This record gives sequence, C-alpha cells and structure tokens, in this order.
Amino acid sequence: MPQSFDFIVVGGGSAGYAAARTARDAGARVAVVDGAAELGGLCILRGCMPSKTLIYSAEVLHHAQHGATLGLDIPAARADLAALQARKRRIIAEFADYRAQQLESGRFDLFRQRARFTGPREVTLADGTVLAGSHFLVATGSVISRPPLPGLDKVPALTSDDVLNLAQLPESVIVLGGGVVACELAQFLQRIGSKVILIQRSPHILKEHSPETAIVVEQALRDEGMEVFTGTHLGEISAMAQGGVRVTFTHGGQNVVREASALFNALGRKPATDQLGLAAAGVVLKSSGHIQTDEFQRSSNPAIYAAGDCAGPHEIVHVAIQQGEIAARHALGRAVSPVNYAHLVKIVFTDPQVASAGYSEKELQAQGVPYVAAAHPFGDHGKSILMEAKRGHVKIFARRPDGRLLGAECVGRDASELIHAPAVALPLNATVPDLLRAHWYHPTLSEIWTYPLEECAEQLAK
Repeated sequence: MPQSFDFIVVGGGSAGYAAARTARDAGARVAVVDGAAELGGLCILRGCMPSKTLIYSAEVLHHAQHGATLGLDIPAARADLAALQARKRRIIAEFADYRAQQLESGRFDLFRQRARFTGPREVTLADGTVLAGSHFLVATGSVISRPPLPGLDKVPALTSDDVLNLAQLPESVIVLGGGVVACELAQFLQRIGSKVILIQRSPHILKEHSPETAIVVEQALRDEGMEVFTGTHLGEISAMAQGGVRVTFTHGGQNVVREASALFNALGRKPATDQLGLAAAGVVLKSSGHIQTDEFQRSSNPAIYAAGDCAGPHEIVHVAIQQGEIAARHALGRAVSPVNYAHLVKIVFTDPQVASAGYSEKELQAQGVPYVAAAHPFGDHGKSILMEAKRGHVKIFARRPDGRLLGAECVGRDASELIHAPAVALPLNATVPDLLRAHWYHPTLSEIWTYPLEECAEQLAK
C-alpha cells in the first residue's frame, strides 16, 4: 500500500526545504524526497556559497596585489589553491550540515532516493516504495547544459562544478559564455593566476543587465589582463595533439583562433526535469524544459506545484524560496500573494559588481511608462574616490508625475549591498521625495544614491 502524505516535496534544496518547512508549520504531514549523494541543494553545495567564498578570497588577493595604489607596501601576494579549497570546504560543510540536520530532524519523513511520477498523485521511489500525496512540489533544480556546438562533445570541458573544486590551476582557460557564472568564475580564475579568454556570442556580456553596466565590467576584465570577445560566432572546438583545446570563431568580421590548456563550458544550465516522469502526472513543460506554472506555482496538474530552477523564470535563490513558500501555502488553502517580479533584485558578483532592482529602463520604454531617470558616477563621489573604487555608476528610474520609484541599477564597488536601499523602497511604494527625507550618512558609498534622487526631483518639479 502507498504511504500517504498531505504534501510531498521532490528535491530538498532551497525551494524544496522552504516549502517543506512552511507546510509542516501549517500542520501538514510532509515527506521530502531527495536522492542526491549529499543533502543541501545547488546553492549550498555547488552554487552561491562555494562560488562567493572563492570569489571573495580572489578579491582580497587582488586588493593586496594592488596595495601600492593605497600607499601600502605588500611585497608579495599569491593564491594558495589548496588552502582556498580547504577554507571553502570548511565553510560549506557548516551550511550543508545545518540543512541536513533540519531535514533529518524528524519534522519530515525523509526519503533518500530518486522519485518518478507514476500517476497524477503518486511517485514511485527507486526501491519500489510508492508515496501518495494530496499535493506535491517539484523542486529538482537544474543541471549543466551542454549545447550542440561543433566539437564541444568531443573535447574535455570544465563545468562550474569543476572550477569550484579545482585541485590544480590551469595555465590558461577559454571560457564559453558571458552570463553570470561565466563572468564571475572567469574573473576568479584570472585573479588567482590563469590566463583567461572569454568568448561571448551576444554583443555584450551579462545580457540580462543594461549595456551601460556590462561595458563597465568588460573594461574591468580587460584591464586585469583577460581577453574578452563579444559579438562572436563560434566555429569549431577541437582538441590539440599536445593537449589543450583550440576554439575558432569570428569576431568583427575576422576569423580568430585561440588555444588554451583548458576549456570552461559556462553556457548555462537547464531544468532537471527529464527523469521525473512528469508526463504520467499530466504536467506540461515549456519548450525550455521548465515546468509550466501559474502565479501560485501550480502546474497543469492542480495537485502538483513547482518552484526554483526547474520552474523559472529566474534562477535566483531568494525567488526559489518565495516560490516554495507560496506553493505550500496555496496547496494548503492559506491566503497568499504571488511573487512580485516587478520588485526583482538581480546581482552579479564580479568586481565591479552589478545589481538591479525593479524595472529596467528597457522594460519601462517597452511598456510606455512615463518616467524620469538620472545617474551618477562613482568617479565623482567622495567615498568611492578615497577607496579607489571609481568605476561604474548608480541610476534611478521614477514614475512621472508622482515620483514613485520604479527601478534602479548599480555597477561598482559593493553594488550587491548598495542595491538594497532602492530594493526596500520599491515594495513600500516610496517616492523620490520620500527617499530624500532619509538620513544618508557622509561619507558612505550609500549616499551616492542622493545625487540621482536629487536630479530626478528636479525633473519632476518641472
């Protein structure tokens, strides 16, 4: 006989754990099914936390190597890859152990196996155990994508998993892709000692952000010695007889060849939905492989919800957590509001960092929203100057005529922290005058927001 539950979560990562916890707190009998070798999920084990741990070490190294700019005599600074990895493993183990303890606490029935849907309200585990549920949440995350590029399947290629666990640093690396993971880890590799060549098909890297912000990061990467090619068309990828890899591509109308000791496939991820038997449950997938959901994360089968990377539309942890909580509350009949993507925060942990909140200028223009906009450069701001953090800018978008904040972007030092000032203002429906009434302490990086706010106020007064 099947074991019955009120709510069954397939996948114990950020979205799944958030949903399981929410459902359990509401009094439901909850099962969590996770057949991964280690509990924790992508963010903790192979994503956000390990990558940012290593990136921060590389940032400190970079500042030490350029200490002379600040009047510091630091004779030598270099990366110790073994020590970097040891520190990362120690830190990540703490996060993973805590997540495992929560899942194994007895609050949930935990099944450490793979699951496959064998009916609209039923999954069968690898050992034949059948679980029946009133409601399900699919939160299986994503896996590395290997697109059909000429020769890619014939050469060894590093993935982000490999880069985060390097035991030996490649002398040189060709990075395919210019998205968030590609840019963050390419800069990490460059800073700890590899010679990096980044090849991006789009006109700019970080295409989900504005071209103005992307250009700032592109120049920073080039100034650090990285070769960055944008607007390319890949020709062929091949292995060299003496070892290493060769990539041919066109750039600016010219044929270009680059060789390196390693290739890093950073062309993105795809939803991990292939092995779930979703057709047997009547769950419809998008052409991208994502599970099609409504605003409450409910799939085409009203008993099955989806959250996180396998659902989209944004592969961001805080969004996955919100989606998981919304799914659990909705499934259990609780009052709930869907995720408000108009307040979305996006961050890239390059140096300089890139961050945005709310609507982009491109989105406002496409929707025909009347707005005012103003920007201010870090190079003309006191705290930025004394920190030698003069790259980049902040920009504000406010609705005309009432001045309600619509969005903001930031590229520069600590943009990941600075963006939270406008990010908090957005759901509060704050206006430009509201924000100008706040106390912005001098000298801080945060007070840079006052300059575009003041300019927006002047435009609104006309």
